Amino acid sequence: MISAGDFRNGVTFEMDGNVVQVIEFQHVKPGKGAAFVRTKFKNVITGSVVERSFNPTEKFPTAFVERRDMQYSYNDGDLYYFMDMETYEQVPINASVLGDNFKFVKEEMECKILSYKGNVFGVEPPFFVELEVTETDPGFKGDTATNATKPATLETGAEVKVPLFTEQGDKIKIDTRTGEYMERA
Repeated sequence: MISAGDFRNGVTFEMDGNVVQVIEFQHVKPGKGAAFVRTKFKNVITGSVVERSFNPTEKFPTAFVERRDMQYSYNDGDLYYFMDMETYEQVPINASVLGDNFKFVKEEMECKILSYKGNVFGVEPPFFVELEVTETDPGFKGDTATNATKPATLETGAEVKVPLFTEQGDKIKIDTRTGEYMERA
């Protein structure tokens, strides 16, 4: 059990039959009245974010979210197959579980598979990936305006904005959390 007074960022617990994770918390001690804990938490299965205040003595059961490193193998329609690197077991995961940032993942990349009581609810790709630019317009001499960008298609099919000097065949580094170009690889 965890009490609301022990909340910290990243703590997961069960509340009203849901598994939630603390995003932000603040202990408040007003001049008049009892202290309370103001929190912002996210439902790890649905992704919805809620703000709520708790009495610091309220207790909740701790939820243990399992994070396993698995290698993305291939997809077959709506099923994406991941391989456990220790047991070599193939695990199929439905496309609805994958986030928007999965478009930057190519075969044989390691991802973190998030599950609660055996039910997979999320896939975290690596924070940074190196991908090849497969299609982009050529840059022109004199196009040196500050922070000028152009669209580029990557080897996974994802589209990102890249600087004008980027050419087809270049390897670039992408931040999968924001979907932004970082640097040349």
